[in-house]
Amino acid sequence: MATLSLTQSLTLDGVVQAPGGPDEDRSDGFEHGGWSVPYGDEDFGRFMDEVFARPTAFLLGRRTYDIFAGYWPKQTDPDDPVASKLNALPKYVASTTLTEADWAGTTLLRGDVAQEVAGLKERLDGEIQMHGSAGLARTLLDHDLIDTLHLLVFPVVLGTGRRLFTDGVRPTAFRPAGTRTTGTGVAIHTYELEGRPSYGSY
Repeated sequence: MATLSLTQSLTLDGVVQAPGGPDEDRSDGFEHGGWSVPYGDEDFGRFMDEVFARPTAFLLGRRTYDIFAGYWPKQTDPDDPVASKLNALPKYVASTTLTEADWAGTTLLRGDVAQEVAGLKERLDGEIQMHGSAGLARTLLDHDLIDTLHLLVFPVVLGTGRRLFTDGVRPTAFRPAGTRTTGTGVAIHTYELEGRPSYGSY
């Protein structure tokens, strides 16, 4: 049985929208795209290389798939640790609107997303990785289907934009499983799913 991990970049105020470029996602009038780019350094690259050394498959939402499919198939350097994995390994896309996917190795998941992903975890081995795909991630978090969170918290506040954790998400407890900070101040926190929160009083 496979585990499912999510690697998600977010700001101090929880924004996850368009970290990688000005035109990545301008929906709802978002004007701050590319906010993560100034913080990319060797430490950050080293962490991402470690992440991409592990997957056996990828799970993506529609928007992230479109962004990835427009870029990574053109990166053909066999020594690129990200491109080599993304292009070679199976990719699963949860979408009710995508009719075809021509990136090699892509399978569309068209049914109930929670059931589809639960079935995927049962059928596969190793680590299925999600990168971004915040809308899909919110759904899967509500069904306890994400086993590991890698939250990459960037030292910037934007005040507007889509967030990963919104009002109404399922109360969930996680166990801290590692932390590090890059030279530019990105705090990388890893958490493992634990279950429902416990409560007390002081």
